[in-house]
Amino acid sequence: MKFKLTKLEKSWILYDVGNSAFILLVSTIMPIYFNYLAEKVGLSSVNYLAYWGYAASVTTIIVAFLGPILGTIADTKGFKKPIFSVTLLIGAVGCMALGFARQWLIFLGIFVIAKCGFSASLIFYDSMLGDVTSKERLDNISSQGFAWGYIGSCVPFIACLGLVLGSGALGLSMEISMGLAFAIVALWWLAMALPLLKNYKQKSYVEKKPHAVRESFLRLGKLFSNVKKEKKVFLFLLAFFFYIDGVYTIIDMATAYGTALGLDSSGLLLALLATQIVAFPFAILFGRLSDKYDTTKLITLCICAYLGIAIFAVFLKSQWQFWVLAVLVGMFQGGIQALSRSYFTKIIPADRSGEYFGLLDICGKGASFVGTAVVSIASQISGSVNIGVGMIGVLFVIGIIIFRIAAAQQDEPEANMDALENADL
Repeated sequence: MKFKLTKLEKSWILYDVGNSAFILLVSTIMPIYFNYLAEKVGLSSVNYLAYWGYAASVTTIIVAFLGPILGTIADTKGFKKPIFSVTLLIGAVGCMALGFARQWLIFLGIFVIAKCGFSASLIFYDSMLGDVTSKERLDNISSQGFAWGYIGSCVPFIACLGLVLGSGALGLSMEISMGLAFAIVALWWLAMALPLLKNYKQKSYVEKKPHAVRESFLRLGKLFSNVKKEKKVFLFLLAFFFYIDGVYTIIDMATAYGTALGLDSSGLLLALLATQIVAFPFAILFGRLSDKYDTTKLITLCICAYLGIAIFAVFLKSQWQFWVLAVLVGMFQGGIQALSRSYFTKIIPADRSGEYFGLLDICGKGASFVGTAVVSIASQISGSVNIGVGMIGVLFVIGIIIFRIAAAQQDEPEANMDALENADL
């Protein structure tokens, strides 16, 4: 049966195309440029990797703290789109401002601000999923978002890659070419967001009350209390905390890891471009497979695959091995992210999606903080980036165990949703 997207679904997917350009820049060109700035003042490769990891960790702490608060406020009628717009602008303007940083510490400071805007915007974007499509299309639309985000982000990335790698031939300095690259990504991000800003209407919401902010904090407190009573939701969040840790850490630090190993930067960028291209069909494939197979089994498959990837990364030493790693990541990256997002949407109440996605963000970003911090600390203590990366595998094992326990719960998602909707919030 032909799968036809609605206008609103297309608008929602386009934002993934826009914001994915920023995250691709963060995971590829940006660490190489930071390394360029760091080398100018004599930072070692181990310290370079550690400081990059610490910056990512600071970002996750900030967003983990603000995310559920903003998400709870955004569930109020008429609030979600305005707050989403503010976080979008913080991210895009911050991205453009990176092009003016010439000192490594200032660069990291602006990066934290831009990444916070990006990460916060995703809380509201993800919580919009239930408003833009029907329940039976959640898995497929979520997968389509990641799929088109991967392939669409290649357009500005190729332009940026041409500027950076060809800066000498174009007569541009590294600083100017990177400034232009940051501007291209920021403008692309904003342009792809316009259709969603125009077409989105908040369908599920909590009615506005006289003291909306205070009421939001009260609902947030009750949310933390009630989620413990919903075993399936609680166990999923716990499992998600562990397995998404490894996923985000690999995404955030792949290029930094390869650079620290002394691999050719051009080869690293091309390999990660291959990741995006491979991820496109595989993300769509997982969305289609969800029509035939249980979502929990597909998520389990993805976690197991990432465990294998983490083990493989420990022994990575050469360029061809990095290419293999990049292709393997591309095969499962979209599936695990898209299916986790849609699975969570199914087991939470639609009118409080912002609250719950804010809570999911604590687990995701909090886990990412743990992952990047562990890699950074282990690398500095051992003096080996391979040992630091090896710590990721343990978290995937824990994630698999807890997720299988969550999947074994007899309660159907619909039953959980009814229970949550009837909870005294």
